[in-house]
Amino acid sequence: MKRLNKTFFAFLLALLPMMAMAQIDGEFIKPRTGKFLLQNATVVTITKGVLNNTSVLIEDGKIKQIGANISADGAEVIDCNGMFIYPGMIDGGTKLGLVEVSSVAETVDYAEVGNFTPNMQALTAVNPNSVAIPVTRVSGVTTVLTVPSGGLFPGTAALINLNGYTPDQMYAGFKAVVMNFPSSGRRGRYDRRSDEDIKKANEKALKEANELWENAKSYATLTANGAELEYYPEMAQLAKATTGELPLLIEVNTASDIQAAIKWIEGKGAKVIFEGVAEGWRVAEEIAKAGIPVVTGPIQALPTRESDRYDAAYANAGKMAKAGVKVAIRTNGEENVRNLPFFAAFAAAYGMGKEEAWKAVTITPAEIFGVADQYGSVEEGKVANLIISDGDPFETKTQIMHVFIDGYRMPLSNRQIRLYQEFLERSPGLKIN
Repeated sequence: MKRLNKTFFAFLLALLPMMAMAQIDGEFIKPRTGKFLLQNATVVTITKGVLNNTSVLIEDGKIKQIGANISADGAEVIDCNGMFIYPGMIDGGTKLGLVEVSSVAETVDYAEVGNFTPNMQALTAVNPNSVAIPVTRVSGVTTVLTVPSGGLFPGTAALINLNGYTPDQMYAGFKAVVMNFPSSGRRGRYDRRSDEDIKKANEKALKEANELWENAKSYATLTANGAELEYYPEMAQLAKATTGELPLLIEVNTASDIQAAIKWIEGKGAKVIFEGVAEGWRVAEEIAKAGIPVVTGPIQALPTRESDRYDAAYANAGKMAKAGVKVAIRTNGEENVRNLPFFAAFAAAYGMGKEEAWKAVTITPAEIFGVADQYGSVEEGKVANLIISDGDPFETKTQIMHVFIDGYRMPLSNRQIRLYQEFLERSPGLKIN
């Protein structure tokens, strides 16, 4: 017991320097809740235009009131004169919280063993203490969809807010069963399989997908009729996608595979969302006709084919949106989800336009995920996920001044900032002879 106490106190002493560094110019260290009045800002609501010289009252985690000359007894007043209030950005596809160091297997938790594991819950695996989360928050990203990957049905994705001590506290109200649609192409430049072998592998994977789907439909029917079935959590989870209880999130990228996926879902009655869709621009009208919403990205990426223009990935989102597809943007990131505003900026510059690009990282993903009544815009009654900046967050020079998640005022600190401050003015410093 004495040895344990000594170890514990040594641990606390080791933490003190880090805690001291986290205290930035008297700034608080932990998120804190309360009643906040954001005064005299330019409010970019996303859905109801831009409101000049407007205040926003936050209370009980919600946007209580929006307007001019708001008075609120007991509220902490934050002067936002010359600043802009936006809704927190939503990344429609990441691995945030599921991986800490990608080269260390013990910290990678987004892929399970096996080809059929739809019951594996991303929400359960999320690490609320991931150092990448505060790094992401200070860029204005407040909510992300964290998505497992791996086999044909690798697990169930979950939408999370980037604040909380437990995964359940972070949960933002949306889950979806993930499917990696069988690819008809090569896995990369080092894939030496013959065309015949690739075709056979694709046909085998599609056959397996069809069998699993039909079995899941039967499972759902039997369960609904009161049949007593053996414990089969994988089938029970996929059955929820066949009945529409949970959406089916299909990762698909090449044009031919997108067309095959559109055909595959016909008549299945599933609520489908396409993820990735790197070559969506080639078949945008077909996606629009099918009425399937899309979460595309990464935007800052190389073209999928050497013959494509250099800006194919940049322009993909805009071309699909112009064809009538409902488009949200993702980073598909592990550590660099913080770059979401700059991905959106590229999409805006390459044909999507700033207004649509803002929607693609706020209200559009909220609509796709069925949580638009809570997130995605600055409106009274919605969850107070807000960012306050000194300019347009799509611009790299813009500073995020305040971040609110679930009404909590977040500390604008993270490991990268602390390291920067530590080594900016070193004491003792280096002597140059």
